[in-house]
Amino acid sequence: MQKENWPVPQWRLAGPGEQGINPELPRQLHSVITSEYGNTNGILVVRNGCIVYEEYFNGFGPDKPVHVASVTKSVLSALVGIAVDKGYIPSAGQRVMEYFPDQVSEEHVRNCGNATIEDLLNMTVPYGFEDWKEPLERMCTSPDWVGFTLDMMRGNWENSKGKKHFQYCTGGAHLLSAAVQRAVGTSVREFANQHLFAPTGMRVIPDYPMESYTYESLFGEKVRGWVQDPGGITTGGWGLTMTPRDMARFGLLYLNMGMWNGTQIIPESWVRKSVKRNSNRYGYMWWQFERKGVAVHAAMGDGGNMICWIPDRNLVVAMASGFKPDAKNRWLLVRDYILPAVEAV
Repeated sequence: MQKENWPVPQWRLAGPGEQGINPELPRQLHSVITSEYGNTNGILVVRNGCIVYEEYFNGFGPDKPVHVASVTKSVLSALVGIAVDKGYIPSAGQRVMEYFPDQVSEEHVRNCGNATIEDLLNMTVPYGFEDWKEPLERMCTSPDWVGFTLDMMRGNWENSKGKKHFQYCTGGAHLLSAAVQRAVGTSVREFANQHLFAPTGMRVIPDYPMESYTYESLFGEKVRGWVQDPGGITTGGWGLTMTPRDMARFGLLYLNMGMWNGTQIIPESWVRKSVKRNSNRYGYMWWQFERKGVAVHAAMGDGGNMICWIPDRNLVVAMASGFKPDAKNRWLLVRDYILPAVEAV
């Protein structure tokens, strides 16, 4: 576990060769990003707590926040762990419907009465839509996003082998945010500022009054702070803005098992549970990859936003991108260029 080079308050900069990385990596990355990943706004490679490569594109810089899309889910996962640690939520096994007594109906009890916080984290709640065809636009035009998501829950909880079916659902992440908000008694944005962002030196997220619910206000260039639904609930599945350097800070926090400069921000046990290997290759809102036996844990967002941390290489990679349909998978950039350039610890 890393014990030095904490960015408190400033990052330490180092040449790639000083940290056991091929000195040619910056040149290689610049070339491939400009030719194949043109919507990239910023990228950082951090090893041993030092920034060894940092570059910005399209007019962006280190302090300009970007909408990180579904990377928001992994941040929410951290906040759930903090809420459990502080006693606001008894455990990840808590039933979700206990936080929504005003929404209980016979149909909800039948379809999602057994759904737990952990089911939402692992994306193993069944919904009545075809995989990867979630009616997100319909949810966003609904006055009650929580009720809309609860109404979507239905179907078979387990297959013939007793295994829970993985079904990715952004609405489920928003339902989780609503549960956390009810548990802690304040918005998830405010809870994050107090217990995650401020203690690690990240930008405190300002309130973002929603003047409209157009595409640009919800997902596009008009997104500021952290989006909230019509009921004032912080969006759980997207809508958070972060600077690229703060994305790297978040990755560094996980790389160090939730510890930040001597203070345990996220319980180590929660971090380990979050990335425990499973057949779905998805933990507590963290994707799981591997290259030649090296495990890579990644927060992934539309357009090419990514934070990945790689314990066996003491490495963090953060990439911020503008939205682009069918953007090239950033994991390929890590797999084919960054990891091969890094020496084993």
